[in-house]
Amino acid sequence: MNTKYTANQIALLTLALTTFGALLAPLATAQTPSVANIVAKANRTAYYQGKDGSAKVKMTITDARGQIRNREMTILRRDDVSPGAKGDEHCGDQAFYVYFHRPADVNKMVFMVWKHVDKDDDRWLYLPALDLVKRIAASDERTSFVGSDFLYEDVSGRGMEEDGHELLETTADTYLLKNTPKDPKLVEFSYYNVWIDRQTFMPVKAEYYDRNGKLYRRMEVLETKEIQGYPTVTKAKMSNLNTGGHTIAEYSRVKYDIGLPEKIFAERYLRRAPRKYLRSR
Repeated sequence: MNTKYTANQIALLTLALTTFGALLAPLATAQTPSVANIVAKANRTAYYQGKDGSAKVKMTITDARGQIRNREMTILRRDDVSPGAKGDEHCGDQAFYVYFHRPADVNKMVFMVWKHVDKDDDRWLYLPALDLVKRIAASDERTSFVGSDFLYEDVSGRGMEEDGHELLETTADTYLLKNTPKDPKLVEFSYYNVWIDRQTFMPVKAEYYDRNGKLYRRMEVLETKEIQGYPTVTKAKMSNLNTGGHTIAEYSRVKYDIGLPEKIFAERYLRRAPRKYLRSR
């Protein structure tokens, strides 16, 4: 059937399609947040769930030959909530306290971080066998965390302002961001890509590239759960593609908003662990 349209009909059809497209354009824009908004929400989801929290962590470290080592620890976190911050909108300074339970050679070892948004973080490591408190320099934050494939910086997170961010792709499920360090001399990577879940804003995958553009490190979220209304990673994998090793971290007994006091994140508690908050809750 050969249908012919008059000039008036064509004009009306064109006007209708143009108007419909104009109506959809704001909707499409509204569905894709700005890059800064995506980064801020992902940072909040990954590191600022609740105003404090605790978790038991089991790390299984596997080297290229298949040899396995384990680490078991408790992580305590407390946020320095800014006055006037509502709900989970706080993204300021934080304190982390990591107490090691197993194996025997790391029992009672403590790693503590004071995370700052406007200056270098403060980090301490207590070695009970030597009864020694060691300050960890900012230059060491991208070194192995207790022999695992995770780095010290992975524990407390990388500051948003340390990188430039670019939205590479938006799919039905994720935002793909390219992150480039503002000061390349401070890190060993040239850039890293992060996939962020569009519904929860949880970073679910990250890939790091060296200065030659070679992929050498990968983080993958393997399991998540909703705990107390917060999307929470319960299993993650970090792979070192250069060595062939990987580490799996499993999180259990996760609790939020438990009322951790500020005083337990002081240096004197490195030697005197706050056992009340390290017991199963």
